[in-house]
Amino acid sequence: MDKRKFLKVSSIIATGSLLLPMSGCDSPGSTTTSTPTQTTPSKTGSFTLPKLSFAADALAPNIDAKTMSIHHGKHHAGYVRKLNNALANNSLTGKSIEQIMASITAKDTAIRNNGGGHFNHSLFWSILGPASNSKFTGDIADAINRDFGSLDKFKAQFANAGKSVFGSGWAWLCVNDKKKLFITATPNQDNPLMTNIVKEKGTPILGVDVWEHAYYLNYQNRRGDYLNNFFNVINWKAVEGNLKKIT
Repeated sequence: MDKRKFLKVSSIIATGSLLLPMSGCDSPGSTTTSTPTQTTPSKTGSFTLPKLSFAADALAPNIDAKTMSIHHGKHHAGYVRKLNNALANNSLTGKSIEQIMASITAKDTAIRNNGGGHFNHSLFWSILGPASNSKFTGDIADAINRDFGSLDKFKAQFANAGKSVFGSGWAWLCVNDKKKLFITATPNQDNPLMTNIVKEKGTPILGVDVWEHAYYLNYQNRRGDYLNNFFNVINWKAVEGNLKKIT
């Protein structure tokens, strides 16, 4: 093999090695418009990958199309597939994802990781939207101003929660049992609905994924930039809808 051909092959191998961890699984998924969440199993008893309510490139440049396609079509699809496998012949089969989250313990590793991955990502997609549609008004604005002082103060606290996660995890805006908003963070695919596992329990109404697969293609190690730009693509109407379901 001459030097030029060797360098070309080496480059292809290196690129494949870089992208492999980003893929997560082999399911292709879809990015066409449809209902963004699926919290109860389908008629066949299995969870399915929710379709996005926006095109893969609709959030660019804040979140690029390639990251969206890989994140949704491979990572989330992998969690769904593995969750269904873990639930086979399990007493939790047929339960909603929220019921599953509330029931699992630290011993339920596969359901914890993959069920968490499914719930977390389903919520994440549902609260995203093009920047032009991101209007901070209504009941959600009143609640954030009440419990954090202002939108800017909320953004600062929320971004700090995301930046404070060591390794992979999530930052959350939640409602507690007194109907007050609070911010928390969880490692890996845990979330505040996992009452038998997490310390700060609540109902998430907004979450941001700070796993590297959520931002690394576009931002590399600049997690702070990713978090700052995340605020540009929050669908506040969807977050308000989540709030109203609880309060």
